[in-house]
Amino acid sequence: MMFKYPGGRAYQGEKQVKSAASLETNYANRGMTLEEDLNTTNQFYREHGIAIIHKKPTPIQIVHVDYPKRSAAVIKEAYFKQPSTTDYNGIYRGRYIDFEAKETRNKTAFPLQNFHEHQIHHMKQILEHNGICFVILRFTSLNETYLLDAKHLLTFWQRKQSGGRKSIAKHEIEQYGHYISLGYQPPIDYIKIVEKIYFNNASV
Repeated sequence: MMFKYPGGRAYQGEKQVKSAASLETNYANRGMTLEEDLNTTNQFYREHGIAIIHKKPTPIQIVHVDYPKRSAAVIKEAYFKQPSTTDYNGIYRGRYIDFEAKETRNKTAFPLQNFHEHQIHHMKQILEHNGICFVILRFTSLNETYLLDAKHLLTFWQRKQSGGRKSIAKHEIEQYGHYISLGYQPPIDYIKIVEKIYFNNASV
């Protein structure tokens, strides 16, 4: 069966994850993607009763199906559709959490083109209903990861819509966001930041 992304690019399958021993000895250069790190982190949170966060499944559009038997159907071709909202959602300490995760190889700014209008609208709605909403941004070339509250992202988005710059400068992310140091268990402990900025727990 063939899966394709929007635009026709074929899905190549999941990247192999390095062994735990390799991660432990050379974590800073391990080559893990942001999604892999977050999936591992969320699994750690669930297993330890910290939070229930899941990655939303990517919707699939089926375009070709064979019916070799009346009782069986074989999908021959399908496309990954563009997600309608954000990547992750769940609950922590009774509060709804919703966030998007993005990566860039740019070292000085984060391009706003990485976000879509419908995602921005979704984040705005979450904030209006008092949900916790943010984005996790990774500068892959620098191996730096930040949490940026959605209210700041909306401000930068509005600036772009008004004819301003089409990216968020790295120094702005450093000013308004929160640096997340990489670890091993879990790799991206973003709940510590959530606890600090949304629950006013300065001791974390």
